[in-house]
Amino acid sequence: MVLNINIVDRRIKPLVFIGMSLPFLFLLYGWSQVLGPDFDYLTANPIEYTNRFLGDWALRFILLSLSVTPLMDLYGFKPIVRIRRMVGLFAFFYIFMHLTSYIALDHFFNWDEIFGDILKRNFITIGMLAFTLLLPLAITSTNKMQKRLTYKKWKKLHRLIYPISILAVFHFFMMIRGDQFEPKIYASILGGLLIYRVIKYYKIK
Repeated sequence: MVLNINIVDRRIKPLVFIGMSLPFLFLLYGWSQVLGPDFDYLTANPIEYTNRFLGDWALRFILLSLSVTPLMDLYGFKPIVRIRRMVGLFAFFYIFMHLTSYIALDHFFNWDEIFGDILKRNFITIGMLAFTLLLPLAITSTNKMQKRLTYKKWKKLHRLIYPISILAVFHFFMMIRGDQFEPKIYASILGGLLIYRVIKYYKIK
């Protein structure tokens, strides 16, 4: 088991870190093209593309973080749980950048317009609520904070990821106009992950 943990820490974690960084690096490269030789590199509307791109990857990483436990149970490789924190922090990073692009690129720090948007547009309200709930999870993600809270309280707090993931999917549903195929895929994955946890809870109980 020690060997397995070492494999995760020394080999798998760096690969996971690189893999989850790639979408953001692609976006940075895209903007280097937009500001340089190819304005349409990120479509004709690079600001909208950026906002949606970051939001899509944030949702994918939220679902990936929820997938760690079923994968661990399915394959019996418990050390894989050691990458869950990294995945969760990357989800927060992409959500934070999604929000930042909304504030800085969509509205150019026009706070009156931003607050009006939050109050008037339901999908923005839900997105902000999900981000607010996610903040304490990111803040308490360290081992030191886990010890300060005690594991029982820390675990209870981090169950907020379930309503956060539901809000994130609803945010996506309400934002997309027209074809809802992609939001339905995400909703189906989330539904399966939550059903798995309910079944597991009652089996243990």
